[in-house]
Amino acid sequence: MPCEAKPRFVVLYGSQKGQAESIAEGIADEAEEHGLVAELSCLNQNEKYNLEKEKDPVVFIVSTTGDGEPPDNALQFVKSIKKKTPDHYKHLCYALLALGDTNYANFCNCGKTIERSLRELGAKQFYATGYADDGVGLEVVLDPWIEGLWKAINGALSKMASDRTDYSNAGAGDLIMETPDSSIPDVQLNLLRITDQKDCGSTGASVSKCATAASASAVSDLRPAVFPSQPLGTASVSAAVPHVTLAASLTHSLPPLSESSLNVPALPPPYLDVTLKEADTVQQIVGPSNKETLHEVPISRALQLTRGDSVKTSLLLELDLSAHPNLTYQPGDSFDVFCPNKDSEVEEMLHRLGLYEQRNHSVHISLLKDTKKKGAQVPAHVPLNISLLYLLTWCLEIRSVPKKAFVRALVEHTEGGVQRRRLQELCSKQGSADYNLHVRDQSLCLMELLSAFTSCSPPLSLLIEHLPKLQPRPYSAASSWLRYPGRLHFVFNVVEFPACIARPAGRRGLCTGWLFDLVHPVPVFQEKAAWPQIHVSLRPNSLFRPPSDQSVPFIMIGPGTGVAPFIGFLQQREMERKENPDAMCGETWLFFGCRHRDRDYLFREELEGFVSSGALSHLKVCFSRDDPEEEEEEAPPRYVQHNLLRNRKHVTDILLKQKGFLYVCGDAKNMAKDVNDALLEAIRAELQVDQLDAMKTVALLREEKRYLQDIWG
Repeated sequence: MPCEAKPRFVVLYGSQKGQAESIAEGIADEAEEHGLVAELSCLNQNEKYNLEKEKDPVVFIVSTTGDGEPPDNALQFVKSIKKKTPDHYKHLCYALLALGDTNYANFCNCGKTIERSLRELGAKQFYATGYADDGVGLEVVLDPWIEGLWKAINGALSKMASDRTDYSNAGAGDLIMETPDSSIPDVQLNLLRITDQKDCGSTGASVSKCATAASASAVSDLRPAVFPSQPLGTASVSAAVPHVTLAASLTHSLPPLSESSLNVPALPPPYLDVTLKEADTVQQIVGPSNKETLHEVPISRALQLTRGDSVKTSLLLELDLSAHPNLTYQPGDSFDVFCPNKDSEVEEMLHRLGLYEQRNHSVHISLLKDTKKKGAQVPAHVPLNISLLYLLTWCLEIRSVPKKAFVRALVEHTEGGVQRRRLQELCSKQGSADYNLHVRDQSLCLMELLSAFTSCSPPLSLLIEHLPKLQPRPYSAASSWLRYPGRLHFVFNVVEFPACIARPAGRRGLCTGWLFDLVHPVPVFQEKAAWPQIHVSLRPNSLFRPPSDQSVPFIMIGPGTGVAPFIGFLQQREMERKENPDAMCGETWLFFGCRHRDRDYLFREELEGFVSSGALSHLKVCFSRDDPEEEEEEAPPRYVQHNLLRNRKHVTDILLKQKGFLYVCGDAKNMAKDVNDALLEAIRAELQVDQLDAMKTVALLREEKRYLQDIWG
């Protein structure tokens, strides 16, 4: 007799950097172990799925990117469902997991947009939506959501099958579960937020309930679990090297964890066959492979903006765009810099893998014929006919923090009971707090992990399977084309990762360290032939631009290098005033924050020049680390949000009466939240309204695109 077909459901994902895709693949992989068949597709693969006729449950996994926008591969889907008429999807039942980061505006906005559209089109939800927050650890929502998903899918399938049996007595709209299963916990943890997200995600999901250290290889789940044994908020660490006696470390644990049975996730299925071949025809590519979309431009000038004794080193670089007439920009635009992995780190990785002698061999990648990974494919970011050296230099993000699924895979290539056990702990449910404390919060990269676990020897295929694509780094334009035709300025701090036990010497940020080395010691380049070259691509931002109408007032808030785009705004305004001196101009305010007046007051002369020329009406600068002057009667504001509150009457008047604009640029994790809170307080106090009404007013400003952010984590 023929075998009965397994129940089926559909998994659709939208992913910008591969994180939501990885989670979707994990769900599809695990489906078989629950007696189900999952059909996996990206939202842009219209030929592989058909929601118009879909009668089985659909699971959406979506992230958010940019200023709350859908990922590129979900954009057309989101646009298309907004155009459909009511009840178009009344036959559809769905569940949705949205990935986001509450450090950014528009948290999980893509997921919320899809969910809202599906409901308006009559689709029925069979399982509570999960909003996973990378700001505190996606796994807090991700793991219980996926753990409960299987019961919800089976419940939906049973209900639908039962209704179809009696189809003659039921309308099509009655075939779907009207409400989510009440026995499933509601995992929507971020429902009362006005502010919302950029992109994020992480591989990881549910855990087998009965796995122990002795039976870890038999666990049926394919993803790591994180149920912290302490609140995630307590898992952050000091920038200094820990020195507490008897404290757990990256390589050693303490009771009760060291004595616990472990819920270890099952091994992610391998799916790549990688071989190295000696060949004379390997392309000796220099620079990123996607050169058709990039511009190679010279750095024509470099200037250090901070004093040598400043806490941070800030640099201004000028790029010469004169050879690229189509590469023009507007104030508020940003651009990507494509940098390689550090030569010394690539060399260290080659030695660690035992492949240094094969560094110039060509890399051949194909799919394992017997792989059990759903939707397995050779990574698109690895070009054909490249050398191993090129692969590790330009293709893989070797600085990325290993996800817990990667740590789980490393267990299989680790000898010695102690180190193997510790890696099992770090990827287990019980060891999630240790993983956050010693790996995630310390931003440890793979090489630092391998240096600590000396008996671990992963194959090259594992790196290609688990390391993400080397991403470009975005920077804001800090100049106006009107002021500097054919030139582009940008500003950055040299990022410093502090020392820790696994990183005794500390290290610089990948791109900022590379740029610093290119121009160090900071010169004014004399010979054009000697100008360093970098690869860039433009990232237009049509929203984050000064008002085209000069009579409209606007407020800018940007501490530190967050002032960069506003330099371009003000250069533009100054040039426009010169071209049309009789035009009526609205007020311009800048709230700027520094640490010290004499060490890191960036663009001081230029900002004061804007005030003198009238391009900037009000310059409000605060210094967070300077002691108050003796003659000052009241304590000066230390941070930009304090200055905003001190000038709340003017701020609310510009935004609410004059219909002006507010721009915020800088750190998302602290500053942007503090500014948002200060704005709420300013509106509440000036309008004499309660907190809810103030939140509604701020939400309206965002909706009208008059409260705009260019922020980063």
